[in-house]
Amino acid sequence: MSLDSATASSDVDAALTRYSAVRQFSQLLSEPLSAEDCVIQSMPDVSPTRWHLAHTTWFFETFILSEQPDYRAFDPSYAFLFNSYYNTVGEQFPRPQRGLLSRPSLDEILSYRRHVDEHVLRSLETENGRNEQIWKTLEIGLNHEQQHQELILTDIKHVLSCNPLLPIYREGAFRTGGGDVTLEWIPFDDGTYLVGHEADSFAFDNESPRHRTLIEPFELSSQLVTCGQFIGFMEDDGYDRPELWLSLGWQHICDHAFQAPLYWRKRDGRWMEFTLAGLREIDPAQPICHVSFFEADAYARWANARLPTEAEWEVASQTVPIEGNFADRLHATGSAIHPSPILASTGVLQQMFGDVWEWTASPYVAYPGYQPPDGALGEYNGKFMCNQIVLRGGSCATSSDHMRRTYRNFFPPEARWQFSGFRLARDCG
Repeated sequence: MSLDSATASSDVDAALTRYSAVRQFSQLLSEPLSAEDCVIQSMPDVSPTRWHLAHTTWFFETFILSEQPDYRAFDPSYAFLFNSYYNTVGEQFPRPQRGLLSRPSLDEILSYRRHVDEHVLRSLETENGRNEQIWKTLEIGLNHEQQHQELILTDIKHVLSCNPLLPIYREGAFRTGGGDVTLEWIPFDDGTYLVGHEADSFAFDNESPRHRTLIEPFELSSQLVTCGQFIGFMEDDGYDRPELWLSLGWQHICDHAFQAPLYWRKRDGRWMEFTLAGLREIDPAQPICHVSFFEADAYARWANARLPTEAEWEVASQTVPIEGNFADRLHATGSAIHPSPILASTGVLQQMFGDVWEWTASPYVAYPGYQPPDGALGEYNGKFMCNQIVLRGGSCATSSDHMRRTYRNFFPPEARWQFSGFRLARDCG
């Protein structure tokens, strides 16, 4: 978004409408939850829903409103409580202890959101609020909030899964009718390709600069790996064969005694999974979900294949539209926020976007020529370029207007609580 004093009022109205829509969707996602649900932190990687609602508000207050001389903070203590990792802004309350904050209450956080929204909207409607930097910060803040909307869903799923009552977040219809899951391989030629973002539209700094990369000939599986296929790996003692695993991955599954993906459990001889719409029997045609990079890599080795690099994935994605099962669309239709079954084989790439984030083989590192932005927002992406693996494509917990081909998500290789799956690649030629 790039607005100056000459910007048409219709563009300003559209920007304000987007701000309101994104902010309202966060609260819509929290509506099925009780106040008690919103305070729980079930593991250090999970944050309470209430914290997400507050932190995203803190972002706008800190990076837009605090720059204005006539603004007074809603509560000065929130600068410490709801800062996540911006060290140049100030100290933060320890992340693993966010679930200990019983105060401020959920109602107080919702009041905080209303307060900040009123001031942001009022500010943006003034001539002073239309300078270039404010609009850039606004767009970063909205995309930042959409990331936290995804975390609201992934985090509350983990929270509710720890309750022996297995409570339902939201009722929803599961899609059925998966088609033929015969594996097809789609070939791509070798060559020098341009990857990375280069357009006037928004992208995070880690998606640039656009650059050339050499790719050898490869093939990509037309479909995501399914639950049924992954069960074959499990039944072939995949979790008990060290030769299939990276050393660090083998140590990790041994330390935690993993024998199945996260949220799976066996009842009366049948594999079941916990979902945001309740406990259900595993659908063999559904993409495998909630597996770590280590599990994806081990399966690929078992299947005599490998994971694609992020450059291969981005090049391949150019052949398909950015369409899929995303959170906002599933929510609007009353569908379960859950990956949909594999479609019938058609000889083309399917479900590249939505459903599950796809693990790649690529470490999360800077592109050639990358420089983080100046100031506190330079801490947003660059400082995490260590010990992380790139995922691509979005998931059923991602909003549709938040996704791009160049989007680089990243998590530690052991992470499983995200909606993460994978497809296979292999060398050819």
